Amino acid sequence: MIIRLKSILSSLTKAQKRHLVFGAAALCLALALLLTAAPGAMSAANTKLLPIYSVERDQKMVALSFDAAWGNEDTQTLIDILGRYGVKVTFFVVGQWVDKYPESVKALSDAGHEVMNHSNDHAHFNTLSSDEIVRNINACSDKIEALTGVRPTLFRPPYGEYDDHVIAAVRSMGVEPIQWDVDSLDWKDLSAGEIYERVTSRVRPGSIILFHNAALHTPEALEDIVKFLISEGYAIVPISQLILTGEYTIDHTGRQFPARSEE
Repeated sequence: MIIRLKSILSSLTKAQKRHLVFGAAALCLALALLLTAAPGAMSAANTKLLPIYSVERDQKMVALSFDAAWGNEDTQTLIDILGRYGVKVTFFVVGQWVDKYPESVKALSDAGHEVMNHSNDHAHFNTLSSDEIVRNINACSDKIEALTGVRPTLFRPPYGEYDDHVIAAVRSMGVEPIQWDVDSLDWKDLSAGEIYERVTSRVRPGSIILFHNAALHTPEALEDIVKFLISEGYAIVPISQLILTGEYTIDHTGRQFPARSEE
């Protein structure tokens, strides 16, 4: 059979041989694409590691979060507003911010708010190695723990940036990475009315809402947002009380669900 195949090939013209080569190449490409789209490859793509964006909750519960990286103009005002309604929230603070404003970190903790980790220097974590990520987070957590007596268990990546190696490194520390599903966009200096509309139109049970401690109109909007949530029957809790413990799954949107038992 091999001799016959050689005979056939030797009888082909150069043009026919080129067509044969191109056809074989096209067949190989088609097979490669088919394998890439196979169920096993698709399931591998679905294993992308995600932080928690929101939580599946039967109860009407939400969490307010504030990132503190730069200024400190309104931190005490925010503490005062939240205190009037007995609301406890989560502040994600940068280590360099802790260095500048240790009295505010202490004030947040003394008021009963969670003080969690937002990195030591607001670096782009996608560019760091796993060891650098661990060192960076530990540096910030050391500063927070020294002031509050409590070591952070939650981390929010600077700029909201992450990839699989970032999430894996964070979770290897026993720390949970946290994003948000409702963005107030207060950092864009939206008016108080626009911030209120964005938040109240998007919130749902299990939402994590993002604010910043030094945005222009956040204090002005915050009180009305808190009053709206309370009037709608929402319990406002720190993120550590919103997220699920034990076995859980995270879907492709970053929503955390309780692990479903096998039937």
